[in-house]
Amino acid sequence: MMFRIDRDVLAEAVAWTARSLPARPSVPVLAGMRLEVTDDQQLKLSGFDYEVSAEVTLEPQSGEPGVVLVSGKLLAEITRALPAQPVDFVVDGAKAVVTCGSARFTLLTMPVEDYPSLPAMPPAAGRIGSDVFAGAVGQVAVAAGKDDTLPMLTGVRMEIEGDTVTLAATDRYRLAVRELKWHPEQPDFQAIAMVPGRTLADTAKALGGTGAEVEIALSSVGGTGEGMIGFSSAGRRTTTRLLDPEFPKYRSLLPTEFSARADIATASFVEAVKRVALVAERNTPVRLAFRGDEVVLEAGSGDEAQAVEVLPVEFDGDEINIAFNHQFLLEGLGAIDSDVARLQFTTATKPAILTGGKPVDEGATPDYRYLIMPIRLSS
Repeated sequence: MMFRIDRDVLAEAVAWTARSLPARPSVPVLAGMRLEVTDDQQLKLSGFDYEVSAEVTLEPQSGEPGVVLVSGKLLAEITRALPAQPVDFVVDGAKAVVTCGSARFTLLTMPVEDYPSLPAMPPAAGRIGSDVFAGAVGQVAVAAGKDDTLPMLTGVRMEIEGDTVTLAATDRYRLAVRELKWHPEQPDFQAIAMVPGRTLADTAKALGGTGAEVEIALSSVGGTGEGMIGFSSAGRRTTTRLLDPEFPKYRSLLPTEFSARADIATASFVEAVKRVALVAERNTPVRLAFRGDEVVLEAGSGDEAQAVEVLPVEFDGDEINIAFNHQFLLEGLGAIDSDVARLQFTTATKPAILTGGKPVDEGATPDYRYLIMPIRLSS
């Protein structure tokens, strides 16, 4: 087996494939990356750890058919460091030789017959723009849990009803919900899938920016955790197993009536929260006092360091003193993608809703909502 290909094309494809390889594989062969030159002169790079698979298809300048398995992380480091010249990859017995300009690397091969076969792509369900998909997933995945002992909270729930996709994630302290349109293969298509949050975020980010559409493929959705979801775009495809579909009944958590509303310039708000939070311990809240046309931000108390800052605000409703985990608040502000942040309140002890901008139709539901639980203030 051999092939010749442009260095930048190879390095990008190897890096994309290697990102899904396990850091501590259960068996050594899973740390490998499979390279195959097909009979029709296509180069396929793939990785699989029994949970997530990734595959890239490239068009090499030349090639001879064959298959080889080498260390994925090492190949990624090598290709990233090569000079900007064509790369020759040749398999010589139990070794693979990578040559680029005056640089030459020899890698040991791994037993390709021990490598698991990649799962087949599930049936196509529909398509969506890669940039829209990446943006929406990024907004929601920020609220997914990081505690693997609660797997249902580490996922992003994907609900599909015809041409509408609703993404939701929560870690019990905040909830992010985003609605978006897509192009289903069947106009009456319905499905519910719990996708691992970290995998979905990495995949959406990696497929974004290509300008192409992402094809989403689903199998065995809504029934058990044995289903699979696949994403493909611009010669790249990835699959992952679904989580158990159990998820909190989140729609009942979203308040529909509010006692107060505040509109604040997002950039100024973010900077003020960051400054005030400098004196806040990790679990110490940032306190917000809304009244009139201003909001007072405070952190620290008693014998500790203290910080206070005042910002102008468009405020309507009952005065309110409320406190939030500053990191959760900053992550929500970073996700709204708007010059103006809108906070809506019921009481100081009930969740607030953060959305972006002033809606054209005041009665409409924003396509993105970030619910954040307040921290109870000691009296």
